[in-house]
Amino acid sequence: MDDYRPAETSALPRTGERTVPGVAAENYWFRRHEAAYAWLLPAVAGRVVLEVGCGEGYGTAMMAAQARKVIGVDYDHSAVAHAQARYRRPRFVRANLAALPVRDARVDVLAGLQVIEHVWDHPQFVAECARVVRPGGALLISTPNRLTFSPGLDVPTNPFHTHEFTAAELVALINANGFAVTSVLGLHAGPRLRGLDAAYGGSFAAAQLDLPPQGWPVELARDVASIRAEDFAVLGRQSADIDTALDLIVLATPRG
Repeated sequence: MDDYRPAETSALPRTGERTVPGVAAENYWFRRHEAAYAWLLPAVAGRVVLEVGCGEGYGTAMMAAQARKVIGVDYDHSAVAHAQARYRRPRFVRANLAALPVRDARVDVLAGLQVIEHVWDHPQFVAECARVVRPGGALLISTPNRLTFSPGLDVPTNPFHTHEFTAAELVALINANGFAVTSVLGLHAGPRLRGLDAAYGGSFAAAQLDLPPQGWPVELARDVASIRAEDFAVLGRQSADIDTALDLIVLATPRG
């Protein structure tokens, strides 16, 4: 990635709230998120993009290689400072996602990957996204699928998540707050990951969470480090059951 500044930058604290590249024990989660960014790159080519909840900034930088202009927004000042120091092309701004620092109808694409599950007022957040997207523009949202991420639980597995959605819930939320959903897709495990699921008792992800990384068997650490973005696949309803997806991906356009 030629956008990366090779000079040493301050380390971003590992809180568990965000995914950070270059950490071997987090490689599965990083590649899982990277796969969604890689899939959406054609949708941002040549366009003005706002990424909300940009975190460490690696996804914003990926989009900046294709888009005309990209701004990444995050509430955490340390994340914004880190991203500004590490990546050349995008602009990064600290702001509250409930009050985006953008005038009405100014962006072609608003991307919110793995962020909606962190906000408190979901209708207000979606409506604020609708305010800044131009007519004919697009909203791109990804989020963990509650049915596979926290199956059968009343509260999210991740303590930083305020609410996790099913596909039906997410579509209803977006349709009710300024957008019309055009596509619902899922990020699924590819063949190699399905093999690892079988090898680790049904869930490769769960095997990673059962023990702290320093307690992992050598084989598990090796398998986690070997995961690539290509080990995941984005599929539509015609190709796979959306309720079995690892993550949900929703595309929408502003209502006229």
